[in-house]
Amino acid sequence: MKIAKEVKIALVAIAGVMVLFFGMNFLKGLSMFSTDSTYYISFKDISGLTTSCPIYAGGYKVGVVKSIDYDFENDNEIIVETAINPDLRIPVGSRAAIKSDMMGNVQMDLLLGDPTGEIVPAGGMIVGGIDGGALGMVSGMLPAMESMLPKLDSILASLNALLADPALTNSLHNVETISNNLTTTTTELNTLMASLNRGMPSLMRNANTMLANADTLTRTLNDIDIAGTVARVDATLANVEQFTKKLNSKEGTLGLMLNDPSLYNNLNATMQSADALLVNFKEHPKRYVHFSLFGKKDK
Repeated sequence: MKIAKEVKIALVAIAGVMVLFFGMNFLKGLSMFSTDSTYYISFKDISGLTTSCPIYAGGYKVGVVKSIDYDFENDNEIIVETAINPDLRIPVGSRAAIKSDMMGNVQMDLLLGDPTGEIVPAGGMIVGGIDGGALGMVSGMLPAMESMLPKLDSILASLNALLADPALTNSLHNVETISNNLTTTTTELNTLMASLNRGMPSLMRNANTMLANADTLTRTLNDIDIAGTVARVDATLANVEQFTKKLNSKEGTLGLMLNDPSLYNNLNATMQSADALLVNFKEHPKRYVHFSLFGKKDK
């Protein structure tokens, strides 16, 4: 039996449409033969959420968005149909939050409630909302940033005036000079410390030698009879004192010589007589020396 050419073309076209359909769903993350459970989530604003957006629970992908419908009759709510892994138990009180990152990527997070409570059945409704994420934090900071702009402008103007001040340039040059001086000082200190480190062994040896000499001197002093030496010094001083007393008294030869004025007067008279004798001798030497070659007596 021959199949008409038109029938073959029709079958090929139908097969192509089916492959395209299933392929598009596969690329979207949807599976026509999956056993995922369907849940509905109500939003007031979906903030760019689209079909095939992933759904996460604790950072783990648990499903995808299947469809999005706008409910015109029920307070303008947006109902999102989702396909969730049937193994996930969603407690009553759980919420869904739409997040957007800095790159504009949108995802949905399931914020699960108390796991010991009642479970939301498949086909049940979950309340959703918007979690601003990083963009929400930035938008929340905008009012504070707007209030800070005048202050920032004033600060920048003051900073520009400060940078234009020549004193700042001079200060920077001074800081550079001080830094160079500190570098030089550090280098000299390092050199000095290196010299000290090299000389430290000899210093330690000299110190040890001095300590040994001090110890020897201490032992020598300990061996000296200091008490006997002091006693002998006292005896010597007593003898000197006694000798001095005798010199000051008129007893004994030395005492009489030092204290008797008549001895001084006699010695003085004797010296004067001797001096007169020497003068007379010089003036009349012939009176005292008799000498003749012919033996004639000089009258």
